[in-house]
Amino acid sequence: MAEFVAERGRLRFERRPAPVLVEHRPVYKISQLLLVLHISSRGGKSTLPRLHLFNWAVKRTDRIQKLVDAAKAKVLQITAWGFDPALAIAIRFAVAEDLVQSTSTGYQLSEKGRNFIVEVLKDPDVFASERILLTEIGKDITEAMVDKVAKGWESA
Repeated sequence: MAEFVAERGRLRFERRPAPVLVEHRPVYKISQLLLVLHISSRGGKSTLPRLHLFNWAVKRTDRIQKLVDAAKAKVLQITAWGFDPALAIAIRFAVAEDLVQSTSTGYQLSEKGRNFIVEVLKDPDVFASERILLTEIGKDITEAMVDKVAKGWESA
């Protein structure tokens, strides 16, 4: 964040530290991504639209509850969700650090990523609410459910 100071007819800018929202901190986003792959993805794999769905959902309790309900009902009633550039950046960092591997259909948790998230989960306070809700969802939000909604976007 820059602050300017007017001095005798001249402007001087002073760079000041600015806090970064937790949502935009790479390590937080990467950990959240690994959590979804570890807890709520079959074989630790997921497509990009599905990862964006989970990323969008964990931002608000009512959204993640919709995924819990969809998992129980085996039908995804959400018609659209946001695509977050912060997640795209986190995925690129995770791939660069070999925490996640790119596949032909999306992304997969690597052994290094699995070890990382297991270590993170040793602290019961870290991602406590997300972990409970993702465990409740389990692996029941399938790629087919997400594809069905996404196909509706193409026809609209």
